[in-house]
This record gives sequence, C-alpha cells and structure tokens, in this order.
Amino acid sequence: MRRTLIIIATVVVLAGVGAWVYFSFFAGSAGVAVAPAGNAGLPIAGQGTQNGSAPSGATAGAPSAPAAPVKVSPRLVQIDKGPVVPGEVARDIKISSTTNDVVVSYVERQSGNVFSYFVNAGTLTRTSNRTLPGIEEASWLPDASLAFVRYLSGTNFSITNTYALRADGSSGFFLPQNLAGVSVSSTTILALASGGNGSVVSLVKSDGTRATQVFTTPLSSIRISFAGKNQYLVVTKPSATLPGDAYLVDSAGHFSRVAGPLSGLVALASPSGTWALVSSAANGTMRLELVNALTGSALPLPVATIADKCAWALDESAVYCGVPISPSAAYSYPDDWYQGAAHFSDRIWKIEVTGRYAELVLDFNKETKGLLDAEALALDPQRSALAFLNKNDGSLWSYQL
Repeated sequence: MRRTLIIIATVVVLAGVGAWVYFSFFAGSAGVAVAPAGNAGLPIAGQGTQNGSAPSGATAGAPSAPAAPVKVSPRLVQIDKGPVVPGEVARDIKISSTTNDVVVSYVERQSGNVFSYFVNAGTLTRTSNRTLPGIEEASWLPDASLAFVRYLSGTNFSITNTYALRADGSSGFFLPQNLAGVSVSSTTILALASGGNGSVVSLVKSDGTRATQVFTTPLSSIRISFAGKNQYLVVTKPSATLPGDAYLVDSAGHFSRVAGPLSGLVALASPSGTWALVSSAANGTMRLELVNALTGSALPLPVATIADKCAWALDESAVYCGVPISPSAAYSYPDDWYQGAAHFSDRIWKIEVTGRYAELVLDFNKETKGLLDAEALALDPQRSALAFLNKNDGSLWSYQL
C-alpha cells in the first residue's frame, strides 16, 4: 500500500513538473514576475531577460512567397495589403558606390514575419520567418536590426509581453512582463512600469541588459518617449473627457510642463526635444500647435489632426501628418479614433516649422480612389520616402517625396 502511494505521489510530482515546464517555456510567458497593481515594488526594466528564448508559437518554418507590392502611381506603392503591425522603420542604405536606396522594414500581423521593402528597387524580401502571431505594436531600432514587439498572452490575455524580435530571424529576448510602454533610440530602450502607486521609468541597453532607473512619478497613466539626449517626454494618456498634460523630464528626474491642461492632449517631441507637436480636441473640433520647449510659446498651425498621425523629419525642419478631410464633430477625439469608432479620410500634408505653413504632399483618394486613415508614419533620415499604415484596412504604403 505504501509503495502504491509513493508511485502515485511520484506521478503527481512529475505531472506538476511537466506542467510547469510547459507553461514556463511554451505558453508565451516571459517568465519574469512583475509587481501587481498597487504594489510599491514596481519592476525595473531589463531584469530577468531571457536571451535566446522565444515566445509561444515562435517557430521557423518554410516561408511562403510574399505578395508582390502594387505600384499605384509613379511614386505611391502599396507595400503590403496587410494587416501590418503598427510601427515600421525607414532607413537609407548604400547599395553600391553610386547607388542608395530606402528600406522600409515591418512586421506582418498575421504571422509575425519580418519583411524589408526596397523603395527604389521596388523589391520585397522576407528577412525572418519566425512565427509570432497577434503582435499589437512594434518599436524598431533605427538600423532595423531589432523590433521590440508587444503582444498579449495568459488567461483572458491579462499579460503583456515585450519581446525583442530580431530582423534576421535569430533568437531574441524578453523584457519584463506587463511593461506599460517602451520607447526606442539607437542604443537604448526607455521602459515604463506602472502600478497603483505610480510609474517607474528605466533605461535599458538595446541588448536588454544594464537597466538603470531614470525617474519615478506618482502618475500611473502616462506615455513616454525620448526627446533628445538625456531628456524624455511624459504625456498623460489622452482622454476627451479629462484635461491632459505634457512634461519634459531631464536626466535628474526634474519635470517641466510643456503643454496642458488640455482635453484630448497628444504630444510628439521633435528628435532633439526642442519642439513638441501638440494636438487637443474640444466639442469634436481638433487643434494642432507647435510648442517651443525652451520658451513654452505655442504657435497655432493651419491644419488640425491628432499628433499620433504625424512624424518629424530628422532635421526638425518639417512635420508630415495625415490630416482628416472634414472630420465629424459627432465624435470625441482622440478616444473614438483610437477605439476604431471614428474613421477619417486623410490627405498627407507637410508642415514647415519655419513659417508654419502647410503644403499638400499626397491626396490619397485621387490616386487610389480609396480612403486613407493614416497612422504610424515613418520617414527615412534623408526624407526620400514616407511610409505609413492605412488604419482602415491595416495596409502599408510608401510614397517617394
């Protein structure tokens, strides 16, 4: 009898170990504990990274041939009919001693595969066939070697994972679970961990190591981004019903208000942090302005949109935006746009910082007979091409400037 009990106990223990191994390594978990909401012990980003690990379902199977890009007009190309993960990167590369090209790298939503489109050559190449479906967003290193992708897993999709997906298909690594946001520069990651007692923001090396806490704040519902060297932009999460604020934070953790309080406030810092593009909305009407971060002066702009529909030129001479044509005043912006209740018909405009005038770049409807709701705009450093997603169907496009 005793021997029987020992055998049963052994089987139970082995089954438990087997279940633990399965859920630890195959159930999409990064395997890093995060302090629960309300716990003062908020995590520091970068601890417990798993170099060489892969998310659930991450496999390398035989790739199917990618669909060919569609050239709609001499300068406008549908790179991928989608859906594509919001967040792509455009970079300049040297093909030969006399030839350059612009490469747009992106992640396909359905498979998680990585592709690169060569704008001048008009060719599309799959660089990674690692399968990772269900990605919500991607943040790329400028050299397009690595994308930090975010996706949900766990019971009722209660866990947010941030995985470093390498463009060449080699093994990546996890950042801690349930990060509230990440922002990426050329060598470092800005990682946000939020809980009931506020937020902790940390700097992490691009390989997921050497985490250093930068600042803390009692604000728990914020967005973060780089704003130049040793400076960061902190924006309260946009809401049509609550006034929001935008702050610049220096390396010592000192906050200085840039804009606000404004309803529906969204802010986008220029590469050096000298300027902030700030949008707001009231009674269904949107406003857009440039704020000088040094003086605090706000300069109204001749077009109105949501700042998340814009991208800065690297030299800060211009901003490119998807600007809605006659947006309905019946919606609450930006909330209804984020939630997919409101859809726009956009044109692409270039806003010159000096002089603050707007120049029409692309009338999408005239060239395609379709409607554009632009998001995730990306420019290459030389401003040779503009890439953008159409939120209406998740397709990815490029336009040569």
